[in-house]
Amino acid sequence: MVWGSTSFATFLIICPTSFFLGILFSQFPYDYPVLWTSTPSSPDTTFSDLESHLRFLHASPPLIPRIMHIVVAVGMLGFTMKLYKPSESNMLFDGASLVLYLCGITVYITNIVKGLRLVTAGAYGEVELVEGDSTVGKVGGMGVDGGIIGGTEKGIGREDSLRVLSASNTILALVLVGVLVLQAGQWYAERKDNQETEKLKKERREEAKERREEREKEGSTGSEVSTKGSSTGRTSPREGLRSPTGRGKKSS
Repeated sequence: MVWGSTSFATFLIICPTSFFLGILFSQFPYDYPVLWTSTPSSPDTTFSDLESHLRFLHASPPLIPRIMHIVVAVGMLGFTMKLYKPSESNMLFDGASLVLYLCGITVYITNIVKGLRLVTAGAYGEVELVEGDSTVGKVGGMGVDGGIIGGTEKGIGREDSLRVLSASNTILALVLVGVLVLQAGQWYAERKDNQETEKLKKERREEAKERREEREKEGSTGSEVSTKGSSTGRTSPREGLRSPTGRGKKSS
């Protein structure tokens, strides 16, 4: 791939994606026991550690989320640059990458942000059912399971809420890995295409060089033949002078 605006746009896509993957990797020690350990050694400690970690993240200074949102905007800028007057490769790889990137933004807004607010408030299982402008009912409680009591819907409990948040982190990580895979696939496809193009150009140059050498050989051979023919068809001046003199002597 020739270094230019396309490569710079790819750089703007890969850097934010890798940045967010690093953040999600730092969350993995907290998410792994919650999702993939069937019977944790100390369930209360596991969920309490995750809950404390999420509250600490949500209580970070406003500068931190602003930086994250700027990084998200940088990735969108990279997609905009690559999809401006797109080629077929851009439509296939960058279009799919943009879809995955938007899916990741959706997961972040709908699941992760709301989950962090829920964990900070500690309002697990609280659901307000609103009909028009009036509140029909409200259910609250720590660690309650989903269900219907008295015609009012109950939300999921503490452990399930934390599992959903950890699963959202895993889904977001897979989506971002898909973006990197598509960008790497585009680079490989363009690299192979450039190699094939250079190979064809090289073969055409060699064929043109061979044809030019053959024409030069044919031209040199034809000039040698014409030179020989012209030299044999000429009469030497001495022979032309002798013949009339000899005829004159014989007649006398």
